Amino acid sequence: MYDLTNFKQISRQKWQGLGHLSTPPLSQDELDSIKSLNDKISIQDVTDIYLPLINLIDIYKHSSDHLDFSKSLFLQNKPEKRPFIIGVSGSVAVGKSTTSRLLQLLLTRTYKNSKVELMTTDGFLFPNKKLKKEQLLQKKGFPESYDMPALVKMIEAIKDGKDYDIPIYSHEIYDIIPNQLQHIASPDFLIIEGINVFQNPQNDHLYINGYFDFSIYIDADEKHIEKWYLERFESLLSLAKQNPNNYYNRFNNLPRSESLAIAKSTWKNINLINLRDYIKPTRNRADLILHKDPHHKIDKIYLKK
Repeated sequence: MYDLTNFKQISRQKWQGLGHLSTPPLSQDELDSIKSLNDKISIQDVTDIYLPLINLIDIYKHSSDHLDFSKSLFLQNKPEKRPFIIGVSGSVAVGKSTTSRLLQLLLTRTYKNSKVELMTTDGFLFPNKKLKKEQLLQKKGFPESYDMPALVKMIEAIKDGKDYDIPIYSHEIYDIIPNQLQHIASPDFLIIEGINVFQNPQNDHLYINGYFDFSIYIDADEKHIEKWYLERFESLLSLAKQNPNNYYNRFNNLPRSESLAIAKSTWKNINLINLRDYIKPTRNRADLILHKDPHHKIDKIYLKK
């Protein structure tokens, strides 16, 4: 169903030999500060996986810059600055945010004079009020729960070198934050992270990844992602105990077995369906697939041929 014949599988051992640096430009404390709840990543993972990945992105960046310059010569236009856009996709709870924040940090330290911005597509979820009105709250995260035209409009503007303000989503309130915006201003690199970054079912002639210069899919077996999702849910409950305004606080008023049953139902009836029907079928649109083992360690790498 998910054909990877257009990808070359690379062993972790071979991949780790493709890095130019042997010492990562960050400490374990810095790494711990950017990883998501229950995600596991080590300095060794940075050395083995992410430093070679930065080298690969550098190759794509030089190729993109050369193509842009050649096109401007052909069209007899003045070369225009535009950002190098990286898309990061995968299931909920698979580690997209950790990968994206790590890439931002490594790119910032590799390209010291460049501006590296990171955004998530969560900000383009419709507010809960609209989702309730449209009876889509139980399909939050499905393609129809996003304002895809607004997301495309934003990417087009950024691609054209324009500034843009985007909505901000909060997992604490489980909704768009009112009257708060993230300002994206002329980045050299823009990392766009989200479960839907390879999709656009509302317009089957235009996929979001058509705007990307490089794209990554974080993959893992379904049973492992479910385990990580449930572990994250429990961590969110613990963090919400002292905050009555936190969306997850309400679940602490239930017996733990009941709250976990709700989480398992949410996984089975919402997130797993979304993964199988909409997220994983887009996997082969990525340039690179990073597959994780049960312990979050990347054990397989697939590079598009």
